[in-house]
Amino acid sequence: MFAEKIINWYHENGRDLPWRNTDDPYRIWLSEIILQQTRIEQGLDYYHHFIHEYPTVRHLAAATTEQVLKSWQGLGYYSRARNLHAAARHIAYDLDGIFPGTYKDILSLKGVGPYTAAAIASFAFRLPYPVIDGNVYRFISRLYGIHTPIGTTAAYREFETLLAKLIDKKRPDLFNQAIMDFGSIYCKPIEPDCTSCIFYRECVARNEGQVALLPAKPLHKQATTRYFYYLDTRWDLPRQTMLMHQRGPGDIWQGLYEPPLLETAQPIASQHLLATAEDKLIEWFGEKPLSIQCGPEYTHQLTHRTIKAQFLHVKFNRQPCKIPEYMLPIAITDIKTLPISRLIDRYLSEM
Repeated sequence: MFAEKIINWYHENGRDLPWRNTDDPYRIWLSEIILQQTRIEQGLDYYHHFIHEYPTVRHLAAATTEQVLKSWQGLGYYSRARNLHAAARHIAYDLDGIFPGTYKDILSLKGVGPYTAAAIASFAFRLPYPVIDGNVYRFISRLYGIHTPIGTTAAYREFETLLAKLIDKKRPDLFNQAIMDFGSIYCKPIEPDCTSCIFYRECVARNEGQVALLPAKPLHKQATTRYFYYLDTRWDLPRQTMLMHQRGPGDIWQGLYEPPLLETAQPIASQHLLATAEDKLIEWFGEKPLSIQCGPEYTHQLTHRTIKAQFLHVKFNRQPCKIPEYMLPIAITDIKTLPISRLIDRYLSEM
């Protein structure tokens, strides 16, 4: 029986992780949100930090959005942090701090999809909902020879139907943890350890020489390129200061801080860039800067976007008399207390 075999393997080989030693739905939910698009090795430190800073859902709900974004800094996909915070407030203030206990109610939380809802339902409440992540797709598609492209609605339904039949309904938590761990440890994307696999004989993909072809993947959209020109605007009087602004809704890095930005559809040559930047600075501040110089260039890769960024060093001898209200003069010593993207953090760390 598949369920018994995989659970027995898990008892001997499963990874010891802090969120597996509790049935507290808050901690399990927190770990699942952190681990979306994040390796366990990286997410572990963030999990411990969040538990220390926000030990309960009420503590998380009471934090400001900026505090949560700052705690999240470096993990990327910042919509996860905003959704986490919004859901925490809903639980704390609308549900009297009681975490929902059914799959349907968990799924209704902001930022929670079918995988996360199934994980929380099975790990915290022992409800028999199968989890389907990348490790599970890979392992099960190879074991049963499933060629439906993953990442599609059809694939999710097909895998969900199969796993609903396979899951141990009395031990769904152990079953789900086992298939995820097994896929991660043995059924790797490249060079899977087939010879040590306990399903060596029955694996369809191995028997048919199709391990490298599964799981089948859909065609991906080509990443678009965006060109960001940041105007790192500073002055020394009355104190060492840098201008920052907060990104608005509807785009990447919502709510994070960065220097004033010019975005273009195409790259700009240096001479034209300096002239364009000077015109923009005069428009913003009503005066010319003391100096403008082209600074470092970076390539920052996101899932469906490539950011080509260049920083310009802009110097005023004092604070301009006119500053747009959405731009904030921030003391240089305070810049890193703001929630910022990994790109901006990298630039500031190298300056």
